[in-house]
Amino acid sequence: MSQPSIPEAPVQTRALALTLLSLLSLPAANAADIGIRVIAAGEVAPGVYGRVEFGTGALPPLVYADPIVIVRPAPSVIVQPVYLHVPPGHAKNWGKHCQRYDACGRPVYFVRSAEYDKPKKKKKDK
Repeated sequence: MSQPSIPEAPVQTRALALTLLSLLSLPAANAADIGIRVIAAGEVAPGVYGRVEFGTGALPPLVYADPIVIVRPAPSVIVQPVYLHVPPGHAKNWGKHCQRYDACGRPVYFVRSAEYDKPKKKKKDK
């Protein structure tokens, strides 16, 4: 009795399998190491939030002159500051929102956009 033949997989399937195997052989990365960076030329746009990379250009306008740090690192650890564009409410209450940006333990400079310059809505009198 002969064994049933196994059909050969298409080239795309084999390539995908090899790619997945090669990825599995790489060292595991921390969640903090994986991220998406968007680098845009020009002014920071309202409604687009996240880390701001400005390269060798001039520093962007900031919300506060000094960085905000929620969890201070050990004195022997030097942590580079990060520049973030966040909604005004997140910057105002940073301790509540810093985990979303993985930035509780590092100095954060908040980048100003036109969104911060909007007049505040006044509460209606009852």
